[in-house]
Amino acid sequence: MNQTLDMEARLREAKLRPTRQRVALAELMFSKGDRHLSAEKLYDEAREAGVAVSLATIYNTLHQFTDNGLLRAISIDSSKTYFDTNTGNHHHFFLEDSEEVVDMPDGYVTVGNLPEPPEGMEISSVDVIVRVRNNRS
Repeated sequence: MNQTLDMEARLREAKLRPTRQRVALAELMFSKGDRHLSAEKLYDEAREAGVAVSLATIYNTLHQFTDNGLLRAISIDSSKTYFDTNTGNHHHFFLEDSEEVVDMPDGYVTVGNLPEPPEGMEISSVDVIVRVRNNRS
């Protein structure tokens, strides 16, 4: 089965219609293994690959993929969100100098003693982001 058909099936499984733009963006995102992308980075990759798509469509697609479980959103601050193709439970480093997100090795961070969520609510995930930068000394 070719990659386009794989992506079409993956989108259908996620209850998304496999439009030409969604399939092309999915191929760009998922063909290189687990990685972290900003909307701007995906937009640049799409342009380089000859995919005619607006930045607004990129944002909409990333949020649709996140809402349907294909991606995980990582909010660094109020102005910067990355999208992770690995939706499993793991934590991240944010490299301030290069503005990159990288996976933290498994087993180093445990989160315990969480408060009870408000009535009628459940904890859906806990994200740990450790910000790092080059040593300034």
